[in-house]
Amino acid sequence: MDKNTIIGIVLIFAIFIGFSMYNSSRLNKSYEKIMIAADSLYARGEMENARAEYINALRFKPNESAAVAKVNEINRILGFVTDPVQPEAVRSDLQTQAAKTEEGQVSIPDSSRYGAFGGATTGDTSMITLENKRIKLKISPRGGRIYSALIKNYYTHDSLPLILFSGDSTVFGFNFFTVDNKAIQTNNLFFRPVSGNRYYFAETEAQSVVMQLSAGSGKYIEYKYTLEPDRYVVDFDVAFKSMDGVIASNQNSITLDWRMYVPQQEKGRQNEDNYTTIKYKYYQDDVDQLRLRSNKETDKADITTKLSWIAYQDQFFSSVLITNDFFLNGSVQSTRLTSPKYTRYFTSEVGVPFNHSAESLISMKLYYGPNQISTLKKEGMQLDKIVFLGKNIIGWINRFVIISVFNWLEKYIKSYGLIILILTILIKIVLLPLTFKSYQSQAKMQVLKPLVEEIAKKFPKKEDAIKKQQATMDLYKRAGVNPMGGCLPMLLQMPILFAMFRFFPVSIELRQEPFLWATDLSTYDSILTLPFKIPMYGDHVSLFTLLMTASTIITMKMSGTSAGQDQPGMKLMMYMMPVMFMVILNNFSAGLTYYYFLANIITYLQNLLSKRFINAEKVLATLEENKKKPLKKSKWQQRLEAAAKQRGIQPPRR
Repeated sequence: MDKNTIIGIVLIFAIFIGFSMYNSSRLNKSYEKIMIAADSLYARGEMENARAEYINALRFKPNESAAVAKVNEINRILGFVTDPVQPEAVRSDLQTQAAKTEEGQVSIPDSSRYGAFGGATTGDTSMITLENKRIKLKISPRGGRIYSALIKNYYTHDSLPLILFSGDSTVFGFNFFTVDNKAIQTNNLFFRPVSGNRYYFAETEAQSVVMQLSAGSGKYIEYKYTLEPDRYVVDFDVAFKSMDGVIASNQNSITLDWRMYVPQQEKGRQNEDNYTTIKYKYYQDDVDQLRLRSNKETDKADITTKLSWIAYQDQFFSSVLITNDFFLNGSVQSTRLTSPKYTRYFTSEVGVPFNHSAESLISMKLYYGPNQISTLKKEGMQLDKIVFLGKNIIGWINRFVIISVFNWLEKYIKSYGLIILILTILIKIVLLPLTFKSYQSQAKMQVLKPLVEEIAKKFPKKEDAIKKQQATMDLYKRAGVNPMGGCLPMLLQMPILFAMFRFFPVSIELRQEPFLWATDLSTYDSILTLPFKIPMYGDHVSLFTLLMTASTIITMKMSGTSAGQDQPGMKLMMYMMPVMFMVILNNFSAGLTYYYFLANIITYLQNLLSKRFINAEKVLATLEENKKKPLKKSKWQQRLEAAAKQRGIQPPRR
């Protein structure tokens, strides 16, 4: 390795470290700036504005105790029961923010501010359980919302129960104004269960939980959750009974406010971050999303058209709000968190059509489950598009070819490592006609390499570059070799390469499936944990990534000598590109790097085999035979020479 190469590598790592330090400094400055503004508002007694600024500061440092303490203090001053800013602080104890009355009962201070709903400021905090063999839901009377959602038969990377969300940090409720101009947030009020039963299990038939938020005699909002056996979907029906005289008459829609902290479920934080986002489906149209892999601290979209559903998507699991009709509009926002427990803070506000009548019904569904294409397809509504498999031809290859073959192999083979091996072999067999032509072209060019070097010696000057290139092309043509013959077949294989890049990181089938030293094929494999973290590379060493890198270099070296990689610049690129991919893919799915390693090994073997079918003496004999014949010009070359003659330029002699 020469001096320039070493300097280049050092500069690259210096840039990575410098960027990391700059980013950390920028976060600190943003946090301090917002805290100064918040403290100033607090000192002037502007509590609501100060509270908003402290919450804003926590977006930069979610676990900072000073901002959390200020938010909790202002919550007590303003009489708020809870707030979704900081999950650990909010969950700690409801009694610090509400006045305790009797066992299992809490009340919200200043009930007069809720007008007709003033009687709903006191309620029972005992949870209601609704479950089947797929999911287990805890429903809170406060807000009538689903307090937690546990997905059965799945666990976090550290073997804990997999809970999509849990606690008072979640907000789910309707916001509207009453006829006497009272701002109502149903998330903060108490619903009363219609039945005294606290446990429902949908084993053989559907079970329903019905809760009502009273606004006076015969006037209430009713939530009905219905869970069928063996499904991840909960039917959610909202009925407004005699609310036409309670809700302001100028409201033709009400706002559904949904907020949630997304906990980290997987070992590979970086990989999980890459596939955590908000997706939404336009009514009778396609699916859109906030940008994946966005470096923005906050990403937001204001949607002015109708929507069918909104999904809070993690790498392998999602919470989806679905309407049986349509939402009028929506606003969604994703905030990136640095908390060790949470990856994102998702918020959305959607406009729900409201009919002023004696009884108005809104029918919705809630999906809490895995991002498994077969499961999502059963629910319809294009929910399977939550799983991003690439656009255009790449997505088509994944959905209709790769997944079909993968699912078929699953029926007969239990080891996913063996499934990936067989899948790789099948792909290579299908691509064999293309790759064989590529290998043949490379082998022939290797035979002609000494003759190409002789041409280079004949034209050593830079001004003779065109003559040298023309002589080289004539040599290839007389030998019956197409210099592009090795490139085009490889380009045609690129969609498969990118399809696999999209397929492995989102395949829940690989999640927590071990193979050899890899304990989980859906995340990185580690044979060594480093005592420090290298920017982009991480704090561990992935063996599959190392094997992939080594096999790539060997394969490129074997096939690249005939493509001009004996030149210093090309030789450097031959080593630098695999090293760059090693750095990038060190945190990616072990299944992906294992596949690339296998593909490289098979490519190497195919290359060796194809050389046995190339007779060097026959190639040279063909060259000598063709030297005796006049070189046939292509139509394109004939047109070029004709155009040159018209301008008075004579073509060079051969």
